[in-house]
Amino acid sequence: MNKILLSIIKKEFRHILRDPQTLVIIILMPVLMLFLFGYAITLEMQQIETVIIDHSKSPESRQLIERIVSTDFFKVTGVDIPQKDFEEIFYKRQARCIFVIPEDFSRSLQSEFSTPLQLLIDATDPNAANYINNYLTQINTQFSFSRNRGFIGSFQIEPRLLYNPDLKSSYFFVPGLIAVILLLICALLTSIAIVREKEIGTMEQILVSPVRPFQIIAGKVIPYIVLGFFDSVLVLAVAYFWFDVPIEGSLIFLGVSLILYILTGLSFGLLISTITKSQQIAMLAVFLATILPTIMLSGFIFPINSMPEILQYVSLVVPATHFLEIIRGIMLKGIGLAELLKQTGYLILLSSILIAMSVKKFSTNLE
Repeated sequence: MNKILLSIIKKEFRHILRDPQTLVIIILMPVLMLFLFGYAITLEMQQIETVIIDHSKSPESRQLIERIVSTDFFKVTGVDIPQKDFEEIFYKRQARCIFVIPEDFSRSLQSEFSTPLQLLIDATDPNAANYINNYLTQINTQFSFSRNRGFIGSFQIEPRLLYNPDLKSSYFFVPGLIAVILLLICALLTSIAIVREKEIGTMEQILVSPVRPFQIIAGKVIPYIVLGFFDSVLVLAVAYFWFDVPIEGSLIFLGVSLILYILTGLSFGLLISTITKSQQIAMLAVFLATILPTIMLSGFIFPINSMPEILQYVSLVVPATHFLEIIRGIMLKGIGLAELLKQTGYLILLSSILIAMSVKKFSTNLE
């Protein structure tokens, strides 16, 4: 390796080890973010406040209520409340739904083909309302089937859930969080590192030395590739051992993909550092340019196919869009390069463009 480049790399490592702020960003911030978002972001609903009105008071109605309260999905907060208080219950958010069993429930079960039950749902959150409606419909279907096994519908669906049979939202969100955290941390590290050199005046000392712009950039980036890979191993270990997210695919391919994605994030931070003059502005720019696009446009939460067509094209320039498909495919499905060649190619293209722009901008600044 070129002696000049090697000296810059050694200098950068020494600077990192002597800088508490950088060490906190490298070691503590990724783990704290993974724990915070890993528990905070979830699609699983539990302990839904529910009021049950049982006008029947029959063995059949009690059996149905037992099925409802035996799950973690519902939490009964009131029973047999007068109808005039229904609106007040919703106004005070004492319950998300009210389940009413009619007085003739037992008799209707024996004589009628269909027995109507009343379900009132607070639909200010439409997604939660759909979950509640679907869950209670499922309980009602199971209860009906248990009482009348001779009933045969026109067809019967026997679902098999692949890759996430327990429907754990952590399997979906934790790999996505790894993509968000790595992009943010890597971009933050390189943007702050170079801007700090400008602020304290050491950049001028580097510029007057016999080094080329590419050597400066490579010397800055290589140490952070090592540290970024350390971060990725750290958050993967937390995802695997703490959140129980499986890793079904090749660890080698996963490692190479992580390095490529880390290089993309570092290159992006490097580009930001060439156009900003203070650490505060650099940090703000990194947060705005990484967190918002990654969460909103990458498929981390919202499906890309459901977005307007113009935003689907915009999502192609977001690195996390392609890395999300790679890491979820490797960890959950166990697929390899043959199936993820397109996404890998996009990451290579994006990182090459960002590095070229950084070198060009840095060269212009030198002049």
